[in-house]
Amino acid sequence: MSFPWAKPYEPTHPLMKWMDEKLPIPRLVYNATGPGYPVPRNLNYFWNFGVLAGAALMIQIITGIVLAMHYAANASVAFNSVEHIMRDVNAGWFIRYAHMNGASMFFIVVYLHIFRGLYYGSYKAPREMVWLLGVVIFLLMMATAFMGYVLPWGQMSFWGAQVITGFFSAIPLVGEPVRQWLLGGFVPDNATLNRFFSLHYLLPFVILGVIILHIWALHIPGSSNPTGIEVKGEQDTVPFHPYYTAKDGFGVGVFLLIFVALTFFSPNMLGHADNYIPANSLSTPAHIVPEWYFLPFYAILKAFTFNFLWIDAKLWGVIAMFASIALLFFLPWLDSSPVKSSNYRPLYRIFFWILVIDVLLLGWCGMQPAEQPWVILSQIGAIYYFAHFLVILPIVSRIERPLPMPNSITEAVLAKHATDAPSASATA
Repeated sequence: MSFPWAKPYEPTHPLMKWMDEKLPIPRLVYNATGPGYPVPRNLNYFWNFGVLAGAALMIQIITGIVLAMHYAANASVAFNSVEHIMRDVNAGWFIRYAHMNGASMFFIVVYLHIFRGLYYGSYKAPREMVWLLGVVIFLLMMATAFMGYVLPWGQMSFWGAQVITGFFSAIPLVGEPVRQWLLGGFVPDNATLNRFFSLHYLLPFVILGVIILHIWALHIPGSSNPTGIEVKGEQDTVPFHPYYTAKDGFGVGVFLLIFVALTFFSPNMLGHADNYIPANSLSTPAHIVPEWYFLPFYAILKAFTFNFLWIDAKLWGVIAMFASIALLFFLPWLDSSPVKSSNYRPLYRIFFWILVIDVLLLGWCGMQPAEQPWVILSQIGAIYYFAHFLVILPIVSRIERPLPMPNSITEAVLAKHATDAPSASATA
């Protein structure tokens, strides 16, 4: 579909003409994120979180490279090297806190990005590949974050690695060899730190590569929008620049304000105090918990407390934890409703908000000790989580009667302005 306002890239400066002929990167940027890229005219601020996730990744890569210059991946000095960064390296405390809280900010915006996709049906055709690549990015983030959490070599780092990798031993026959292969030995030690540090440094660049594929896949069908209606003409779109570069710029500004406030005023709020104690294999912490962004999945893992059929409870927990993420790959085919946006799906919208509450409940249970009532609440939350995707969503998508939808994006925008105008004049 061509748009008259989307003028082709025409360099005027001799240098830019030469560049366009030899290596047309400016043309690529112009067509991908500039005035040559048409975007639905009704995108709200929930569409900012993709750009914010990209900004968070760049913060992580830049701060991570600087930290790698001073970190020592050796069990005898790893903890002290982190303290050296904090106390002796110029602005080391800031770089370390920015990296530590940047990971949390990265997950916050990605979780919001995912739930925006769930609410507005961004996983549906023709954007299935965008969603699938997004889930791959999420898995890579989780692997990267887990290995990064081990590197400070505090008590939570050591015992987190010991407990989480220990779940692989629940897999029959191959579990224990896989665990030893991951750790490089029987317990977390030098080999573990070396390989985790190497992979932790590598994987962000893999994530960056998959993000490029994610954006490429998005540009083929174009962005979704709050109505879920596809673009039908020029009147439904505006150029990405300057409209959405300005909107994204505002979002980045708010994101940075929150990020800076967290880094400067409460840098350890999302961390664990025990990780400021050097790793000690002879002293087990009273309560071992992962970072907050793993807590819902940790609660699902802990929810299985009894053997079922011939499978051990521990193995059921591992299967359920991985399945809770893996089923997101099948989401585009589990939801068969032709309507994308929850704005026009009243029944699905109710279950969506129940899912949000359920995930928050699982997160809260994940940080609690494995005792009642948290175990039973984790079990209820895990049952609903799987029921939502495997039972409720397929049924709702078949029986739900959606609300009347506008014929186009422009019609929805004009109708909204028509209803806003009388209320504004009445208020005045």
